[in-house]
Amino acid sequence: MEGITIALPSLNPDEKLNKVIEGLLTEGFRDIVIVNDGSNAEHMEPFEKAQAHPEVTVLTHEVNKGKGRALKTAFAYIRENRKDIKGVVTVDGDNQHTPKDIRACAEKMVQSGEVVFGCRDFDEPEVPRNSRIGNKTTSAVLALFCGIKLSDTQTGLRAIPYEYLELMEQVPGERFEYETEMIFALKRDRIPFQEVKIETVYIEENKSTHFDPIRDSIRIYRIIFAFVFSSCASCLVDYLIFSVMVFALQDKLPRKDKLFLATLIARAISSLINYTMNRKAVFRSRSSIKNSMAKYYTLCVVQMLCSYGLVFALSYMFQAGSALEILLKVIVDTILFFLSFRIQQNWVFAGKNDKKIKL
Repeated sequence: MEGITIALPSLNPDEKLNKVIEGLLTEGFRDIVIVNDGSNAEHMEPFEKAQAHPEVTVLTHEVNKGKGRALKTAFAYIRENRKDIKGVVTVDGDNQHTPKDIRACAEKMVQSGEVVFGCRDFDEPEVPRNSRIGNKTTSAVLALFCGIKLSDTQTGLRAIPYEYLELMEQVPGERFEYETEMIFALKRDRIPFQEVKIETVYIEENKSTHFDPIRDSIRIYRIIFAFVFSSCASCLVDYLIFSVMVFALQDKLPRKDKLFLATLIARAISSLINYTMNRKAVFRSRSSIKNSMAKYYTLCVVQMLCSYGLVFALSYMFQAGSALEILLKVIVDTILFFLSFRIQQNWVFAGKNDKKIKL
């Protein structure tokens, strides 16, 4: 395992941390960076034992800053002090990643040059019910909304080539949401990744985890919540202006002209609001404003024409009055909403990496 550094964040560890280190050393790893993320005085002994090994470096946060920050602290140290390595493997300190699986992920990364996720099988009978439901739900949501096909979105076993460590430092998130934000960053910048199936190990029903199901799940779904909020806010503006225009132009213009003009004016205003929120708060795009705005408004025009065409066709089919026309628009735009999310993520606000992501 020459050229591979282990990054291991740890908070209030027990004896399992030293078992992890012993397993890594046995498997041939010779560079282990542990981050003590503000552990209390009662849990210092595992770190003291770890430092007895010359292969281990312990970095310390004086206060707890979260798993995401601990990983970024490790990445920053490794980038500064391990410039000639091939990559980093992140490992949890609760002994739920077997040494052979850690090695398998490292080898796959070296062989492929891609980011590798060590993914558990949540259909195994020993998986706690809450973990099974939570992980499967997150995977389904990311697949549906983001087009990200990953069977274990919360795995702590990840092998990352050295060239991507700088990007990993820039990924937002300080706690458990960081691991999901990392996936979004790979997707956004078109960085290829793949899975390696690993053994599913849960010790004492995952009792040692610091994951808060409610608080950390909200953080994990941030990008989806943010997009929904951005879309709802701009849609509210769009529908208000559309409704005002429809009633204001009632009996003054032919149906098709009335609907087209109302759609055009409403979308022109709401789209500027939506673009700004999506670029800054949702996708956190690093692409230029000129490039992303050109793509956004290309999508906006196509989406507007689809909205107009479908609403007009359905309105004509049902001989709808103004109230039903507004209802039809809500239905049509809801469908277009899901399509728009995927297109914005994959094209409008995507990064510039030329490598094709594996989905």
